[in-house]
Amino acid sequence: MRWILGAIALASLALVIWLFGLGGMADVSRWATAGQREAQTALAAALRSLRAGEAGAWFALMSVCAAYGFFHAAGPGHGKLVIGGYGAASQVPLARLIGLAVASSLAQAMTAIVLVALGALVFGWGRAAMTQAAETVLAPASYAAISLLGVWLVWRGFRHLRNLSPTSEHAHDQSHAHDHSHDHGEVCSSCGHAHGPSLEQAQSVQSLYDALGVVAAVAIRPCTGAVFLLILCFGFGIPWAGVAGALVMGLGTASLTALVALAAVSLRESALAPLQGRTVAVAMACAELFVGACVAMIAAGIVWRMVG
Repeated sequence: MRWILGAIALASLALVIWLFGLGGMADVSRWATAGQREAQTALAAALRSLRAGEAGAWFALMSVCAAYGFFHAAGPGHGKLVIGGYGAASQVPLARLIGLAVASSLAQAMTAIVLVALGALVFGWGRAAMTQAAETVLAPASYAAISLLGVWLVWRGFRHLRNLSPTSEHAHDQSHAHDHSHDHGEVCSSCGHAHGPSLEQAQSVQSLYDALGVVAAVAIRPCTGAVFLLILCFGFGIPWAGVAGALVMGLGTASLTALVALAAVSLRESALAPLQGRTVAVAMACAELFVGACVAMIAAGIVWRMVG
């Protein structure tokens, strides 16, 4: 397993160097944009076929939606920033991180569904108004939330480093010196009370808050392709096709975001493999500081360009 993780980590590192050091990101962006443009044309054709009742039109529409979601994820996007940054800075298991990638992509599709449903059925908005709401309001809000997520990682890294200091450890030991012989979180046999949550309970709550924050940061901004599809479907009188297509787009996006999760976990585990004991905790705290600062600055810079 260590060899596999090492190989994935090296491949991921080489990919990062090519993307950001050798101009590969521009090539990927052009390829993804061209793919999205072709997928939008195919979407319109598949919708016309579905409206006409042609055989196989539903399968063709869902296939195009999945392809669009993949191409959308291949371009520059906030979902990869959140999943990759969180996976690199936190010791979250791979399966849970992939689950977060899928959940955040589907939640992003649900945001598009709610936006178009409210716009079309309640406010009477047209395509231009819905697109403007997604790009000028929800997009900056999403990147602002991502920036706050980065600040939170920085704060958590500082807190972990502080708790790892010898002074903090000594104070922690002194504060737990009492006559009750029970573990933290268990009911004391002499006084009948539970002195604080157990380690498992605290970790469970922390993981839940982490998951909600990650999913919310991604989901605030709807996928523009899903908005485009839903507007067409509402206009054609086939809204359920748009709802299904938006969710399939989310799964297409998740397919690539899950690969980002795999790369992030592999890089993290390969970096931690030579370390032991306390050094692992120090390294993870430093990773939270560094990755959190990068995520916060990148997201804040994008917000500044959007609103400036």
